[in-house]
Amino acid sequence: MRIVIVGAGQAAASMAARLRHKGHAGEITMIGAEPVAPYQRPPLSKAYLLGQMGLDRLTLRVPDWWHDQRITLRLGEAATAIDPARREVVTDKGRIGYDALALATGAQARRLPAAMGGDLPGVHVIRTLADVDALAPQMQAGRRLIVIGGGYIGLEAAAVARKLNLDVTVIEAAPRILGRVAAAETADMIRALHRAHGVQILEGTGISHITGTDHATGVALTDGRDLPADLIVTGIGVLPETTLAQTAGLMLDNGIATDALGRTSDPAIWAAGDCASFPWAEGRLRLESVGNAIDMAEAVADNILGANQPYHPKPWFWSDQFDAKLQIAGLGVGHDRIVTRPGDGQHGGSVWYFRDSRLIAVDALNDARAYMIGKRLIEAGRSPDPDAVASAPDLKALLA
Repeated sequence: MRIVIVGAGQAAASMAARLRHKGHAGEITMIGAEPVAPYQRPPLSKAYLLGQMGLDRLTLRVPDWWHDQRITLRLGEAATAIDPARREVVTDKGRIGYDALALATGAQARRLPAAMGGDLPGVHVIRTLADVDALAPQMQAGRRLIVIGGGYIGLEAAAVARKLNLDVTVIEAAPRILGRVAAAETADMIRALHRAHGVQILEGTGISHITGTDHATGVALTDGRDLPADLIVTGIGVLPETTLAQTAGLMLDNGIATDALGRTSDPAIWAAGDCASFPWAEGRLRLESVGNAIDMAEAVADNILGANQPYHPKPWFWSDQFDAKLQIAGLGVGHDRIVTRPGDGQHGGSVWYFRDSRLIAVDALNDARAYMIGKRLIEAGRSPDPDAVASAPDLKALLA
């Protein structure tokens, strides 16, 4: 069986490795538009941008591994179409036949419209190696950086910039930072952390446009203020990369829609990672995380080989900002109660999410113990009493 994987990120690499590990002896071909071998994305906005991690440590496998595993990497080659009838992927360099096709196309960074100055030189996004290679030389001490968007990517970039002694302002249009992804209590801890390091955070603040003609010079706010800047980073989320799927006539629903096995509306085509949505609870879910990219890709690999096992996600995430680590287990969507516990240090603690008295998620800032205990409880389907979480002298007692 010839298996073709479109994409060359974490999900694609994990899927290819799993296929070989599970004994697939046929052809495996990975098609990636970027000219570099599969690499980790999370360090891009952290250690790599800071200059603490080189490309050799960023890549997921040593070069010889791909050859030894007989996995063909077609890098710097863009997939432009899928021909489902002929079971071929069309690229800018030719056609590649498949028996099973897996789409691990990931996501692309949202950009401000050109009418708002989003395409001006000096306006950056953080998604690919090329994005960060373009941004890093501009991160010079004393320069003024405006970060548009108070999500994890924007806040991570802000933290790196402050470490490099830039003057940093974060602008968030919503009433608070992390509004879509975390409780207000978690946002309060992260806000305090940034302000303690000298980051100015403007919440509930709209943007009219980016100023400048040949180069970005600042941001005009909807309240009439103009903020000067030497460079701008937009961290306003991502969009699942669905172009190939759409033109091939595959069903879309917040990404490429798959069934519980990871199969798309075409029985020969599968999808995994940031680009894919799958059945969850009473609806559908699409997760943007390394954990899901690995777990779903491995599940899909097994199912391509006939395992026929539904994918059950075990969500976990993390974010490094300054010298603090935020670790998240579960999904806090639809929570109706929050319980907080203080941490040991000035910037730390944990936030426990409950829905109908059931523990569904934990955010832990500089509190690895709370994270690990919360994660074990969630994955075991166990829910301690919320009052017990708040008052327990030792969280380990919750596991008893």
